[in-house]
Amino acid sequence: MNSIHSQSKEIAEVFIKSSYSVAFTGAGISAESGIPPFRGEGGIWSRYNPEVLELDFFFRQPFKSWAVIKEIFYDFFQDVKPNAGHNVLAKWEMEGLLHALITQNIDNLHQKAGNHEVYEFHGTTSRLICTYCNNIFSSESVLLEQLPPRCADCNGLLKPDFIFFGEGIPEKAYQQSIDAARKCKVFLIIGTSGEVSPANQIPALAKESGAVIIEINKEPSMYTNRISDYFLQGSAGEILSLIDHHIQSKKENHS
Repeated sequence: MNSIHSQSKEIAEVFIKSSYSVAFTGAGISAESGIPPFRGEGGIWSRYNPEVLELDFFFRQPFKSWAVIKEIFYDFFQDVKPNAGHNVLAKWEMEGLLHALITQNIDNLHQKAGNHEVYEFHGTTSRLICTYCNNIFSSESVLLEQLPPRCADCNGLLKPDFIFFGEGIPEKAYQQSIDAARKCKVFLIIGTSGEVSPANQIPALAKESGAVIIEINKEPSMYTNRISDYFLQGSAGEILSLIDHHIQSKKENHS
């Protein structure tokens, strides 16, 4: 296989020529900002009981559920910053090189970095939704000192606007992701093993529609030998920065 350096030069050319490019991100890119993945050794579920994110448990035991949710997703996440990988993707959107970003992450780091066209496949921690009247609140506007938090309008139980076990994918994000995968010419897989369904079906849709599949992962994934045209093994931040360096060089040469 070609070296990362030569592959990244080729990829830069592919990106510049693409009329519609999509990135698809998973836990790996957030891990580089210090957010542990949910699964595997050292993952969140090795330290907490995943039942706190089961919908039935949440309604039966809202205080217990919220105590853990607050600790994991609000006390810890609020201090986490985007990393070099997030920043490159935001830069590419601003430059018109990246047209949509599908993320399985709920940490809002892509938006913090500056991406706007983000399809949150599993929802987000940045909003809370009332389980009674469906009102939506910015998580920053709700004090989490008294648990469980309640709706300011109807006193209904508030829930983070990401999917719990037992919930379906948000319909709008699901449709946007499918549409983007079907129309893209370049599809970039970053930091995801391909084990979580139905998100793992999106890259295959892009492949079936004729897109070039570029994969950046620390380890080979479910995609590597099945659909990836390029596999670059290593840190998302380093590899995306290297591709960006080649893109900028090519643009200067063409100008």
